[in-house]
Amino acid sequence: MILETIEKENDIKKVSPENWNVLAEEIRQFLIQKISVTGGHLGSNLGTVELTMALHLSLNLPEDKIVWDVGHQSYTHKILTGRRSGFENLRKYGGLSGFPKRKESDCDCFDTGHSSTSISAGLGLVKARDIMHENHTVVAVIGDGSLTGGMAYEALNNAARAKSNFIIVLNDNNMSISENVGGVSKYLNNIRTSDRYLDIKEGIYNSLMDTKLGEPIVESIRRTKSSVKQLVIPGMFFEDMGITYLGPVDGHNIHDMMKVFREAKRCKTTVLVHVLTQKGKGFAPAERHPARFHGAEPFDVNTGLPLKQKTKSNYTDVFSTVMCKMGDRDEKLVAITAAMPDGTGLKRFRNMYPDRFFDVGIAEEHAVTFAAGLAAGGLHPVVAIYSSFLQRAYDQILHDVCIQNLPVVFAIDRAGLVGSDGETHQGIFDLSYLSSIPNMHIMAPKNKWELSDMLKFAIQFERPIALRYPRGEAFDGLKEYRQPICLGKAEWIYQEKDIVLIAVGSMVKTALTVRELLMAKGHNCSIINARFVKPIDTEILDEACKKHKLFVTMEENVASGGFGEKVREYLDTKTTEIELVNITIPDEYVEHGNVDILRQEVGIDAVSILRQIEEKGLK
Repeated sequence: MILETIEKENDIKKVSPENWNVLAEEIRQFLIQKISVTGGHLGSNLGTVELTMALHLSLNLPEDKIVWDVGHQSYTHKILTGRRSGFENLRKYGGLSGFPKRKESDCDCFDTGHSSTSISAGLGLVKARDIMHENHTVVAVIGDGSLTGGMAYEALNNAARAKSNFIIVLNDNNMSISENVGGVSKYLNNIRTSDRYLDIKEGIYNSLMDTKLGEPIVESIRRTKSSVKQLVIPGMFFEDMGITYLGPVDGHNIHDMMKVFREAKRCKTTVLVHVLTQKGKGFAPAERHPARFHGAEPFDVNTGLPLKQKTKSNYTDVFSTVMCKMGDRDEKLVAITAAMPDGTGLKRFRNMYPDRFFDVGIAEEHAVTFAAGLAAGGLHPVVAIYSSFLQRAYDQILHDVCIQNLPVVFAIDRAGLVGSDGETHQGIFDLSYLSSIPNMHIMAPKNKWELSDMLKFAIQFERPIALRYPRGEAFDGLKEYRQPICLGKAEWIYQEKDIVLIAVGSMVKTALTVRELLMAKGHNCSIINARFVKPIDTEILDEACKKHKLFVTMEENVASGGFGEKVREYLDTKTTEIELVNITIPDEYVEHGNVDILRQEVGIDAVSILRQIEEKGLK
């Protein structure tokens, strides 16, 4: 196999051109086989095989730099830089990351995980290169979906003023995670399908090249950025900004891309190379269902079907069902998501109430302020965004929603540890960053029934409120404990004496196991379901102080700014001998891996909690 000859960066340059397509096919088969076992981002990587190869053939790594926007399409890059053996443990604890990591390889020049950042980072690397009087090439690869994020335009605005070479590769597959939306998608689609432009361009090129002076004239036109494009493609957005536009070019033709990259490297300013690719290319199920294979679980190679069939509903399913029911009851209910109708469970709502559903693209900041405007206009907006992505809109939550005390509901999916995507995707900061904002209210359900009740409560609530729930299968225990939701009120699950576990959301299930372990050792133990993180229920804390000597708070959030800190602050105002143990995720970034393993590593599984209670609290 040709692939076996790739042991380190730049080895691809030893592969003869007639074998490039063979190598591309070997890489695709390798990715399909490995990801079918480990899970991972398949569709985006299958679509960028030739693009990555062309970049590696055109550049000299690690001296030259490639910044991968989001980074989930960097698997081929990892293979070509000598990390093929690491795919056995892809996204497993201690194994190869699914995203670029500087600590993993010198060929990964910038850590990424969220969208729309690559142009900013790339421009920073360009300026650093120039100030340091260095001479390497910097390339930022960004998808068309990521161009719906406002940060990309802030960066383009500054990149247009660059006085030295900076290459932006627009990987255009007409998809982000879900189908792209908005004016950017429409604009790019016009370029993709502009046969008139392509025909005129090819006709002019061929006619000139048939003459003796053809090649010099063609080069002169290229150097002077001919206005022909302005005539045949209205707007030419990038050219109008002052960025040289090259393309579109077939993203699965290595020879054509290398020609364009050579031309791009000669530019003395910022140049955008528009590359057309097909997401999921080479694997029929991924081509037919690109959204399903964005972040795939282990699957059967022959059918593309997941190896593990879902047997129980997850929290996202519950959210989806309740939203659809409430949409029928409340004509003012509207839903907003940032390019993830499938992932957030809003696809069914979109199908049932298309006029009340808004997918704003990968633009979390806009989603929040847009929701604020909807609320100010008298509607009941629900913004459904993953915890890790919502933190990008902190200022909008504070400034546009909470200062005005507007009734916006934040449905925060993937809260807590999410596993294999690692540091950039763990939802372990939302309690902290939301708790710091005046007028914000925060809830977390113990099970699927409480999620339903809390969402109904939130939709009718007339102030900002956040509802955070974890990824994965919804807990269906404690069905008999279903007291009405009252603002700032917790509930007793078990009311005994001595030790009380005060658990937030997903940690209630863990608290049940901890209680069993404590009781097996002869300890009495109560459990309080906190329900609200802001405001906390001080009345139930006062009540608990009467019969308990040890308080144990439990949350799937970092320590700083979390629920445990609030309980500690309140107890500090009391003249009490209560001992307090805060069970939290340490104030650090949590790497990728199986969630159960991560819970053990950070000390929030039942056995670790028991050990901490015994070490710090029990006399």
